[in-house]
This record gives sequence, structure tokens and C-alpha cells, in this order.
Amino acid sequence: MSSRDYETRASHWPATTTISDCDYTIGDALRKAAARWPSRTALVEGIVGCDARTWSYAELLRDSEAVASALLAHFRPGERIAVWSANSPEWVCLELGAALAGITLVTVNPAYRSAELEFVLRQSRAHGIFVQPQVHSRDLLAMARTVSEELPELRLVQSLEQWDDFLSSSSAGTLHLPHVGFTDPAQIQYTSGTTGFPKGAMLSHRALAVNGRLYAETIGATPEDVWVNPMPLFHTAGCGLVTLGALQTGGVHVLPGRFDADLMLDLFERHRGTILLSVPTMLIRMLDAQRASARDLSSWRLATLGGAPVPVELIRRARRDFGVDVGIGYGQTEAAPYITHTVPSDMHPQWMETVGRPLPQVEVKIAPQGTGEPLPIGELGEICTRSICVMSGYFENPEATATAIDKDGWLRTGDLGSMDAAGYVRITGRVKDMIIRGGENIYPREIEDLLFTHESVANVSVVGLPHHEWGEIVAAFVQARPGAPLTQEALISHCTGRIASYKIPQVWEFVADFPQTASGKIQKFALRDHYLSRTGPPPQPDDLHRRGA
Repeated sequence: MSSRDYETRASHWPATTTISDCDYTIGDALRKAAARWPSRTALVEGIVGCDARTWSYAELLRDSEAVASALLAHFRPGERIAVWSANSPEWVCLELGAALAGITLVTVNPAYRSAELEFVLRQSRAHGIFVQPQVHSRDLLAMARTVSEELPELRLVQSLEQWDDFLSSSSAGTLHLPHVGFTDPAQIQYTSGTTGFPKGAMLSHRALAVNGRLYAETIGATPEDVWVNPMPLFHTAGCGLVTLGALQTGGVHVLPGRFDADLMLDLFERHRGTILLSVPTMLIRMLDAQRASARDLSSWRLATLGGAPVPVELIRRARRDFGVDVGIGYGQTEAAPYITHTVPSDMHPQWMETVGRPLPQVEVKIAPQGTGEPLPIGELGEICTRSICVMSGYFENPEATATAIDKDGWLRTGDLGSMDAAGYVRITGRVKDMIIRGGENIYPREIEDLLFTHESVANVSVVGLPHHEWGEIVAAFVQARPGAPLTQEALISHCTGRIASYKIPQVWEFVADFPQTASGKIQKFALRDHYLSRTGPPPQPDDLHRRGA
């Protein structure tokens, strides 16, 4: 019996073992791809112009081996190097070169400030850092050099502007590349740190390579596909799912230096793009940009969404306006990252309301917080996962590791969800984002999905605000579509009769944009903190009123 026919009686989906050969490294994946598709285009610099650089698979292997050789002239296998840069082909070559050299890559968000950079470099005990000198008019190189003065283990601060000079540092001859084990750490990726200092998730070669392959195969990627990648490479979606997914299925990876909706559409048109992986906010902006200035997007076949809740109305809009199929994935950095995904042309009648089934090799259960037994089908609990893709732990942080992963290897995601009999998972939200108003549990996702169906709403985020009487009350931050009229009264009317009255937001904020992470996720904590810093605690329930942003 295939996994598609299997039904579960409890909220537990065992790992299917239909995928063989999972014990390999990122370097193995690169060598295999170069042997299989040597002359096919592997990587394209994402600029609109005739001078965009390109690499075939054979050339990508050649240049990555040159990077590995240069790294080994400065570092030993097992040491750690950081990369602090926006997306670029050099970033990809550094990722693959470090993998071939057995050196662990520490990925750093280019939006970090000096204190955050110093924390990551110190905590990871990085021995070198590769830096793009300028990002958004910020002098990253100067900051890195200043921070390095306080870090005795940091031996090298290398500007990516002098990339060719660095590669020539191994001019004495190609060094023999070391043996690298598939369970060796390939990367340390730092969590967002929204509730404290970030933690460095140690991800093995196998975890990243296999997860990228499983994602690409689940969505039906082939060597004919052209991936246009807006996701930041410092995140597992950018350097894992797309970079390693396209690599292992023979596709073309088009890599812009930043997300810009118009640039993305231009690249899709120019390169006949077929696949997008993005967060929902990116796709919303692309839909608006296409409406303002239409491009030929007839080659585009699939948009896959993850990293944040995906409103059903957004799926319908993408299918209607772009004519593309849509897939939904769910994961987190600690799982390298994907745990579940829908499949193209999914036959599940409610697939749009889910994040799909667990990927092959991935086990999932829904359990009460703090206990290990799976709940009955349909009941709400914490999503837990166990697989070869789960991190080995947080770097030099055993206490946090023990909190996140139990003695049986289950990763506690901190997300609330449920599972149906076919194994499809629904996400309700983060445990910490649940709003408790007068003893009633309120899940922001339900309200956001409803508000998103209003024709004038471009995007929305719902949060809880502290209140002396109710404990918390519901606040909605709403962004209108360009040129669309929108009022508090219209939104309240839209909610009335569709959700219980206690779930209807009592505070409404109309915003021009949302605070976001570099990967495009809305920062709910920033919305909440900014509101409270301006207004103080919310007023009494009968005095609540709209406050314009």
C-alpha cells in the first residue's frame, strides 16, 4: 500500500522510506550533478542584461573546488567560517566550496547590526568571515573589521570584492580535498532570536542535501525547470531548498541579489522561469507589480509558498492572475527546513487549508505540550517531527538543545496544528502567538485568513495586545491594496457573522507596510511593540477605536 493510500487513526505519520540513497554530502551531490549534466546551465546571475554571468554544472564544480582549495590554504577541516552578504554567485560557490573542504559555514543575516554580528561570530567561534563591503548603503566590511578586534579566534576578514585575490591564495597547487562525512556539520544557521539571543542550529550535510532533494522531487522539479530564487541565502530556504533542490534535479538557478517584485517578474520573463519559492508577502508584491505592468509569464508553472501562513485567497489569486499551480510547505530552520509539503494538482479536497503531508523520510506527530503521545485525529496540539533532517543540536548550547529535542529525537516545533486521517497537517499558529482573551483561545491565523478574503485587503497580521481586564485583546494590522478604499467599519462588517464576536479585532491599525525579517516574514512582535510604544496599554473595551498608523 502506498503512502498516498495510507490513513492514520492517531495524529502520527510514520516516516516513509520510499527514497533510497540518503547518506551523502553536499559535495557528493555537486559531483553527481556535474557528472550527470556537465554542459547544462546551473547558475545564472540574476540581473537584467546581457552581461549576467553563468555557470554550467561542470564549471560550478570547477569553481567550487577552487574555493575549497583556497579555503584549505587558510583553514582546517572542521573549522568555521562566516558569510555576511546579500545573495550572489560567490555566496553559492562559497557554500559549495566550504562543503567540499569539510569547513562549516556560518550564515549571517546582512541586516544584522554590529552587536548581533559580534554575538554570532563569538558564539560560533568563527575563524574567518567573508563580507560583501556594502549592502543597502551600510558598510558591512568596516563593521566586520571593527568587531574582529574583539574576537581573537577570528583570523581572517575577507572582502568579497577581492574574491579573485582570495582564490589565488592557493596558487601553490590544488590541495587534496579531505574526506567529509554525511553527518558532519555543513552549516550553522542562527534562529531569528525574537525571544532572546539567537541560537545556532547545526545542520549536517545529509540534512540539507536530502531536504532540498525531497522538496524538489515532491514538487516534480526536472532538468527543464528554471528556478528564480528571491529567498535570502543565509536562510535554509535560499541556500538549501532552492540551491540544493535545483542542483539535484538539474535545473537552472537564477539568483537575484535582492528581492524586488519588478526585478523578479523581469527575470521570469527573460529566462522563461518556471518555479518560484517565496514567502507570501513576496508573491503578493509580485501580483501587484504584474497588475501595474504586465510581463509575459507564460512559462511560469509553479509557485511554492512557505515561511508564513498562506491565506487561501492568495492561492486563488495566484492561480487566477498568474495561471500557476501553487504548493504549500511548512518547516523551520531546525528541520533543515521542510517538514511537510503539498503536491502539485493535489487531490486532497481541502489541501489549500493545509501544509500537506510529511515529506518522505520525515515523521510527524501532533502531541500535547510536554507529553509524548500523539493526540486523536483532528485535535489541536504541538507539531513534533523526527528525521535525518533534524539538526544535531544548537551549537555549544546543550540546555536549549534539550528543550527543543527530547530523548527520543523528537523536535518540538513550537507550532500549533492538527492532522487529518490522510496525514495532512493544518497550522493554527505559534504557541506563543495564541491570544487568550477572557479565557478563550483565539488563533490569529483564522482571523487573518478571513480578513484576507476582503477584496481591498493586500495583507494583514493579527496579534494580541495586553489588557488589564481581558488579559489580551485582538488587534489587526491591515494593509490596503493600492488605490482601494478600506475602513474599519467595512472590515468589522466583513467579520460579523463569519467568526465569533469575541474574535473580531477590537483594535484596528492601517499600515503602509509591515516590519519583516530579511526572509520576508512579518514580525508580529515588532508590530505589537511599536503599537504599545506609541499608545501605551489599550483603552477600555467600550472606548476602543481605530488608530491610524
